[in-house]
This record gives sequence, C-alpha cells and structure tokens, in this order.
Amino acid sequence: MAATPAWPPRSAPRLFVTTHLAQGSSVVIEGGQAHYLSKVMRVAPGDAVILCDDKSGEWACAVSGAGKRDVTLEVRDRLRPREAVPDLWLCAALLKKPNFDLVLEKATELGVARIQPLVTRRCVADKLNAERAATIVTEAAEQCARTALPEVAEPMKLEALLRDWPADRALFFADETGGAPAAAQFSAHEGPAALLVGPEGGFDDEERALVRAHPMARAITLGPRILRGETASIGATALWMAVAGDWGK
Repeated sequence: MAATPAWPPRSAPRLFVTTHLAQGSSVVIEGGQAHYLSKVMRVAPGDAVILCDDKSGEWACAVSGAGKRDVTLEVRDRLRPREAVPDLWLCAALLKKPNFDLVLEKATELGVARIQPLVTRRCVADKLNAERAATIVTEAAEQCARTALPEVAEPMKLEALLRDWPADRALFFADETGGAPAAAQFSAHEGPAALLVGPEGGFDDEERALVRAHPMARAITLGPRILRGETASIGATALWMAVAGDWGK
C-alpha cells in the first residue's frame, strides 16, 4: 500500500501576507501574489499554499477558490511559530543599487533583526526605495523559509545614528584601518549588538574618529584584505551568526 503523501508538500508555494492568520479563517490574495499563485504556480482548489504573517508564524492553507484576479485560501494548521530572531542590527552605508539589493537579500537570509541604511560622506547614493527594499527582503525570506522579516529602517546620517545610539547595544565598527579580530570581539560580548559597515570609498577620517570616540563602538577587523561594502556586510553578519548568533543551536 502506497504511503499517503505529506501535506502540505515541500514544493508548496510560500508567501508573506499582512493579514493576521488564524486557524479556520479565510484569506484573499490579490495583485502580484495572486498572479504568481494562479498563473505561475497554477494552483487549483485543494492545493496547498504556505502563508506567514510575520507575527503568528507559518500556516498550511488550502486553496478554496482561484479566480482571474484573486485566490482564496482556507487557513488550516500552524506549522511553526514565528522564529526567534537574534538581536543583531546591520547598519550599512548605502551602495549602488544592485550592491545594496544584495546586502538586503543576504542579510535577510542570514537572519538579522533590523537593517539600518546609512548615509555617509562617501556614499554614492542617499536614498532607498522603501517599496523595493520591502519586496527584496520579503522574497528572500520566502525563498529561504524564514517565518520572520527583518525591519528595514529609513536611511539616516551617520551622525544621527551615533547621537541617538542606545546605551545597551554594542556597535562593532568594521574599520578598514584596523581593529581587534572580529570573531574574538563577537564571542566576548553578550547582549544586543550591531555591525557598522561603510560605503565603497570607506569612512573619511573625521567620520572614523567620530565612530571610534563613541562609548559603545568597538573597532574590529574582518581580516587582512580590503573588502567591498557588500562583502563586508555579508561576511561580518555570517561571522557574527556563527560565533554569537543562532547557527550553533
């Protein structure tokens, strides 16, 4: 006798929605997400779709209706609660659009809690398309089966970041001119943390002095090579997750 296939199947499409999910409720999917389900995935009544609401967790849903402009889903079973997110912020200077898109995507995959775009003196960009950024982090979370989304803050100037910095959060400053080995600094610290990474041209001398003078800043080195801005953000985040985050759990 053949085994009963698992439900929902691992191949079921995954989507984040803004609607609060609860067992027995119905959700109407519209717009681009409806097009994806009906035209790309070609779902039909009875098919499984996995939804996340960034609050209650991940839910198995069944298609109850698939029209030309919307798809109706019945929420059935909660598969997982919302994941516990390590308390790490990534404060990254804005880069050229494709490069910063990569930072948004990979930071989401790696599990940061908050992404704070920064404007520094050598930045080649000073604005961020909030809608585009939200789409990038949402799609990244869907693709890597996360049940939580990072917060993407509005861009702010470095000086404002330092002025309003919380007194209980360590600020690990990736300084290309040198600092303490990053892994050792990460492992020695317990509590809220953040990474500060500069733009393509790095921080200027005045900015560097301002950061180093901050009581919560800890200058670190990411190794013997000068890294591009996106590489430094991704590499530092991965190292923090391995040493002080949740990779060992």
